Amino acid sequence: MKLYYAEVFNPRRACAVAKYLEAPVEWMRVDLARGEHKQPPYLALNPNGKVPVLTDGVLRLWEADAIMVHLAMQAGSALWPSVPAAQVEAMRWLSWNQAHFLRHGGALYFEYVIKPWVGMGEADAAAVAEAGKFFRQFAAVLDTHLAAHEWLVGEQLGVADFAVSTPLGWAKEARLPLDGFEHIARWHRQLQALPAWREPFPAMPAAEAEA
Repeated sequence: MKLYYAEVFNPRRACAVAKYLEAPVEWMRVDLARGEHKQPPYLALNPNGKVPVLTDGVLRLWEADAIMVHLAMQAGSALWPSVPAAQVEAMRWLSWNQAHFLRHGGALYFEYVIKPWVGMGEADAAAVAEAGKFFRQFAAVLDTHLAAHEWLVGEQLGVADFAVSTPLGWAKEARLPLDGFEHIARWHRQLQALPAWREPFPAMPAAEAEA
């Protein structure tokens, strides 16, 4: 298997799960700054021109959530539950995350992390205010759930935890408005105790790090 990634928002959870499972993947770093994700060889793998992508034999799999599930199933891991009802519950959190928590956390990540990186100037105050308002709204939903659950689904670590926690990997840099959400803070500490979540990306080759 080959996992194509870059050290940015969406690949984080796929890389974290691959590391956690010690999956037999060949790490394929995509240089976004050089536009490798827009070149024909990469577009042949993912016509969306996005990362991550997993190749596994003839399978070409886009989307971080699908990649996490595939890796867990291939490993026979409980990260993806075997009980159908729990699978539906995991899908509920994955869908909720994409529509709400990840969406607005990603907007703050874009304003505070990506824009300075690519030279797009300062964060847009109106965009930050809107994203921050909605992020707190949905963080409250998450916090309420975590008040009664150690993990998101089935009282054990799963792909939903890796997915929903994606913005927390840049909590400080993206200035996520997390004050007052004590149960998210507890959950975050649990995740930080996992080396694969804390450091999801493989070490960059020295030559690339110095470039």
